[in-house]
Amino acid sequence: MLKKFSCFLQAFARGAEDLSHMRRSFIILNVLLVLVLFTDGPWAIRASSHCKQTNQADFRPHSVSITEFGAVGDGVTLNTKAFQNAIFYLNSFTDKGGAKLFVPAGRWLTGSFDLISHLTLWLDRDAVILGSTNSVDWPVVDPLPSYGRGRELPGGRHRSLIFGQNLTDVIITGDNGTIDGQGSIWWSWFRNKTLNYTRPHLVEFINSTGVVISNLTFLDSPFWTIHPVYCSNVIVQNVTILAPFHSPNTDGIDPDSSDDVCIEDCHISTGDDLIAIKSGWDEYGITYGRPSKNIIIRRLSGQTPSAGIAIGSEMSGGVSEVRAEDLQFYNSNNGIRIKTSPGRGGYVKNVHISNMRLANVNVSIRFTGQYGEHPDAHYDQHALPIIERVTMENIIGENITYAGLLEGIEGDTFHDICLLNITLNVNSTCSWNCSNVQGYSDLVSPETCGPLREKIFPEHCSNCYRLSSHLKNSGNQNRGAWLLSW
Repeated sequence: MLKKFSCFLQAFARGAEDLSHMRRSFIILNVLLVLVLFTDGPWAIRASSHCKQTNQADFRPHSVSITEFGAVGDGVTLNTKAFQNAIFYLNSFTDKGGAKLFVPAGRWLTGSFDLISHLTLWLDRDAVILGSTNSVDWPVVDPLPSYGRGRELPGGRHRSLIFGQNLTDVIITGDNGTIDGQGSIWWSWFRNKTLNYTRPHLVEFINSTGVVISNLTFLDSPFWTIHPVYCSNVIVQNVTILAPFHSPNTDGIDPDSSDDVCIEDCHISTGDDLIAIKSGWDEYGITYGRPSKNIIIRRLSGQTPSAGIAIGSEMSGGVSEVRAEDLQFYNSNNGIRIKTSPGRGGYVKNVHISNMRLANVNVSIRFTGQYGEHPDAHYDQHALPIIERVTMENIIGENITYAGLLEGIEGDTFHDICLLNITLNVNSTCSWNCSNVQGYSDLVSPETCGPLREKIFPEHCSNCYRLSSHLKNSGNQNRGAWLLSW
């Protein structure tokens, strides 16, 4: 009922004869919608439970310092055994309220170590956990079943520096301490093709729930930085992730076949996608069949030679119910990008991007339907992905080269792509380039390509996912501010 009411009012607003009339109509429309949304109807959308603020003062009844286990913070002494022994000791408290491992100021060199359930790993402000530059200190483990092999090389992969599997209630946090992967040696090995296994992540959780990562800085990961895979209820808040632009595949945060994920208040500047949502690779991802869904990204800023937010290219288990808002990307190649290919299968659907500011970005919106990169020759070339119901609204861009490069797949059109209230200062003569896509648009400058020019209002607004969802999901104060902005 609300959707029909909203469509009717927005259609009325589009009937205004000039810009001033349109603005007044929108104000009337939004006031009416806000009055409706203030009521307690059964459809009212509340704050997402998996994006609640964390309380870092949550009490763990048992606490030890890494120094109690012989660790030396001189940046030279290898402390892997100290971390392992501390975790082993604290494991006895998992059923007694949990425990905290405190890492004080210092430079704590270590190889890979495991975390346990009901644990808080706390880094002091001047604490730095340093990843060893000896590959032996990063053990080789089996490939993920949804990938079938290492992402870069056949066979296994090096385990992440900080690792957790089958865990519940685990927190990595602190007073803005640092976890430094010292990844430059790994980047050199990768470029020189001297690695036998896929590079490690900085932090990886597998099949875990109740994971919180917050108030930390992550530097120079060997590969993807934070990788929750097959996880539920994951929160990443108030983190800074940095790596040089030239560093290969140093993604920031990659939710992978995971659900109920919240990423907020983060700044990321790396050599690859800032956020990359994934769900398995070709036939292995299709068989494993675990989607990524219910993902919230908000108040994210950063720069990248790749994309601010990417979906794929490994998305064979499916990706859905993604909401990203309040984004700022600058000095980057792409703003938003969906990457897929014949052979991927899976789907990307029900994606809503809103309130995005871009500056000095090559391509604002990019869909790539022929990304390639297959794990082996056994994938099904006829396994075509479904891309549908992707809405992007309230986007402003300055010094943009291309407004959009939207390339679907022949015989597999990406459909119900909706663009609303987008203004881009484009410095190329060919601002949009589209093929094998279908959708709708309103209030887009420069004007979109032909397959997207059919108007959203009035008859097609129901095809657009979460159109004007900022009215539903913002607090009352934000609603008022949004109204006044018109």
